Amino acid sequence: MNKTKPLAIIAGAGPGLGQAVARKLAQENYRVIGLRRSLPSAERISGVEFAQLDLQDNLATEQTLNTYISRYGPPEILVHNPAKLMIKPFLETTAEDFVMAWKSMVLSAVNVCQVVLPHMLQSGQGNIIISGATASLRGGKNFAAFASAKFALRGLAQSLAREYQQQGIHVAHVILDGIINTEASRSLHKLASERMMSPDDIAKIYWQLIQQPRSTWSHEVDVRPQQETF
Repeated sequence: MNKTKPLAIIAGAGPGLGQAVARKLAQENYRVIGLRRSLPSAERISGVEFAQLDLQDNLATEQTLNTYISRYGPPEILVHNPAKLMIKPFLETTAEDFVMAWKSMVLSAVNVCQVVLPHMLQSGQGNIIISGATASLRGGKNFAAFASAKFALRGLAQSLAREYQQQGIHVAHVILDGIINTEASRSLHKLASERMMSPDDIAKIYWQLIQQPRSTWSHEVDVRPQQETF
């Protein structure tokens, strides 16, 4: 085992929030493994190792994560970030669309947590942060598939927190109530930067959750831009 730094795993380490969290944890002296469906062509982040993985494949997820864990030791942090945004009228949303949304956001979380949790339990500590959205709390028009999956993900986070908190595992669900400022979102929404959430600022919130003392753990926090209505 080559454990020189504590291990952090980012499930869904794509451009924007995933990479911002990976970068922040690397700066805090963690060895970071970023999991994503396709490897980045140009991005390189010091202290972050990217791995290509379909998180919906439970066998591949188990094999990949256990390889890293055997090499670097039990993970102290797991951040679950995948999301499949699907905006369609309900009558145009197929059963396959619902399954796709659920697999992307819920099954992927189930797969990574089932691998990581036993190692965290053995070490008696761990932090699991799950990225939610406005749709975790409120189903909007044309968001039936997306919101139903985000509701399910929130329920999973609540169950994990209540089952494992007393065994030293801090499970936090973060409601991201707004649009994250990325190149893709800027071109799509045409919003000023102050109307969007900075990925680096969200990463700081995640780090604050990780640092919370055991006497004052938060399970759920919501964050939004100052100009966002709610």
